[in-house]
Amino acid sequence: MPRVSEQHRADRRAEILAAAARLFAANGFHATSMADIIGEADVSAGAVYGYFRSKEDLIAAVAETALSAADEVFGELLADNAAPAPAHAVAVLIEAITTRLMHEPETGVDFTRIGVQVWAEALRNPALAARADAVYLRLRGNCAEVARRRQQAGLLPADTDPDHVGAAMLGLVQGFVLQHLLISGTTPTAYTAGINALFPTPTPTPTP
Repeated sequence: MPRVSEQHRADRRAEILAAAARLFAANGFHATSMADIIGEADVSAGAVYGYFRSKEDLIAAVAETALSAADEVFGELLADNAAPAPAHAVAVLIEAITTRLMHEPETGVDFTRIGVQVWAEALRNPALAARADAVYLRLRGNCAEVARRRQQAGLLPADTDPDHVGAAMLGLVQGFVLQHLLISGTTPTAYTAGINALFPTPTPTPTP
């Protein structure tokens, strides 16, 4: 029997994830069964369980797709030892959410709908809570690194705790996600304009 290529396995896994994402976004986690996902992906049960042991594994893997987009954004923001303003970093993250996650290119799914469900499900599912905690600590750590570099550049007070700034930055991003889903008329342009008004970027003091 010919061996299945790694590319074939990766493609099949992506197809299953896309099917799960469509159903989770449309119907929610609890109204979506593994049987539903198997049918949506048009594969056998063995094929699905060969990649994912449970629906919780699928939920976590779908959430990881969104996190990978955030990792790419931070990689670009922090390249070449850059020290972007926190408000700018938040605006870039919100732009990435709008362009990459609200209409995810591979599936067309609004991944922000899934993200909010993960937050809610984590309140009752300890295993998912632990995975979500690791994910959001990673995101918050990247935000804190933005603040740390800004501080090192002399553009944040020396007594500022970068971890506190990182927590606030992540909160602003999560707040946009909630308002986008729950409050009509919320736009990334207006939201980031409000952030810039609250937190204007300081101008570096010229060296005499």
